[in-house]
Amino acid sequence: MTLFQIGEKIVYPNHGIGTVENISTRSFGAQAERFYLLRLTYTSMTVMVPFSHVTEIGLRKVTRNGEVARVLSYLAEGSSKRKCDWKDRFKENSDRMRKGTLLEIAEVLKTLLVLQIEKPLSFREKKMLDRARHMLITELSISRGLRECEVMELIEKALAKASLALPAPL
Repeated sequence: MTLFQIGEKIVYPNHGIGTVENISTRSFGAQAERFYLLRLTYTSMTVMVPFSHVTEIGLRKVTRNGEVARVLSYLAEGSSKRKCDWKDRFKENSDRMRKGTLLEIAEVLKTLLVLQIEKPLSFREKKMLDRARHMLITELSISRGLRECEVMELIEKALAKASLALPAPL
């Protein structure tokens, strides 16, 4: 299990970037459990995550630069694979968002961008596209130490090579 430090920025899959504000212990009867107290950047909401659930939830460190280069190169490639059936596609994309690796989030973004060219997205897919867009921008921003507008330019350049564009936020 990965241990995080107070003040460290981490990724909470499907919710975005959070900061470890505190590490505490709570007792439940005779059993004690350690918790991370996270403040989620996007919503300013605080969440308590038990140490015993960190792996299950998928909390992870912010992606390093080597992986960032792979993500940008993936966005610049021409193709993207996807399921035809709406339910299968939505389930697959939901699973990717839950696992939360930066590359999987980029796959969701790209798949939905390609699909949106062919036909209008459902409301749920539009929300997922917006969440993937936000998560990609915020993590790349923290990972590279850039402002969000600079990260948006990087992503736009990569997507333009695949004849795609970043959508405006909802």
